Amino acid sequence: MSVHRTVFGEIDGQAVEAFDLERGSLRARVVTYGAVLSEMHVPDRSGRTEDIALGYDDLESYLRFRGSAGAVCGRYANRIADGRITVDGQVFQLSQNEPPNHLHGGFKGFSKRVWNAEPDGAGCAVRLTLHRPDGDEGYPGAVAAAVTYRLLDEPALEIVMEATTDKPTVVNMAFHGYWNLAGHGAGSVRDQLLAIDADRYTPVGPDKIPTGVLAPVTGTAFDFGQERPIGAFFEDRAQLPEGGYDHNFCLTGAGGTLRRAARACDPASGRALEIWTDQPGVQLYTANHFANLPAVGKGGAAYGKHAGFALETQVFPNSPNVPCFPSALLRPGEVYRHTMRIPFLIA
Repeated sequence: MSVHRTVFGEIDGQAVEAFDLERGSLRARVVTYGAVLSEMHVPDRSGRTEDIALGYDDLESYLRFRGSAGAVCGRYANRIADGRITVDGQVFQLSQNEPPNHLHGGFKGFSKRVWNAEPDGAGCAVRLTLHRPDGDEGYPGAVAAAVTYRLLDEPALEIVMEATTDKPTVVNMAFHGYWNLAGHGAGSVRDQLLAIDADRYTPVGPDKIPTGVLAPVTGTAFDFGQERPIGAFFEDRAQLPEGGYDHNFCLTGAGGTLRRAARACDPASGRALEIWTDQPGVQLYTANHFANLPAVGKGGAAYGKHAGFALETQVFPNSPNVPCFPSALLRPGEVYRHTMRIPFLIA
């Protein structure tokens, strides 16, 4: 069990560090830019280890390529319609970085900031912290945010996101990692298997803002009640206009309690993972943007459309503007806490 600290790069005169964590069969790398998980090495059924997290070898690539690969997004991950929220009767105009909407915290949200970090060798963990002022990207209240990455004996990766505020605000942090269980450079994940523990999802309009309806998944492309290939409906453009997923699923079970959200498996290698969370929703995103904006990943790997899948546990998109959605409101004296546990399994 170990934690090793190195310099990863520099941005605007500020050092960016990397932390290599190793425990048992698992090895991970965390970068302070964006609180990024840039590597996650896990074994297959033959004991062969591969890095299953999409990411980049250098800071320049993280700055260049879109997609928030491996980053922690906030203050509010996902989309807010028209970049507008109302808190205690007061309207706040947020930045509109995906016009006319607000996405993943704005132009320089949490995923585009350099975090401070402290290693915990005894716990095989690293804790990253970030302070953002009142008015940042239009949000009310100064926020102190933290994320802790920890490798567990299970074997598993635990991610705990926390925040406090000095004024009423909204907070919805999300880990935006892309997985490819065959290895980060193995190509499309369409034949990897996925199950999601949800019986409803939030349909979206053309701008990917939820309509406000909680629709049943039964009989649709969104029914992952039984494990099936991720790409089984990619060609159904009536249901999936982009030829992939970018949708929020409403998880079963009581919010605030840690329960399973999803399970994924690569039949060829036997690598599998589960996502456990205390959040009400999970966003399935199949890296559709790489179709028009391909990227060069670690070791020169080509990342094209469907190169990975993200399972972002979260409050629902646009929750501040939909009364029937779970609340993202955080008040002074309260602590936002979001736990995500990812056991790695052999199928």
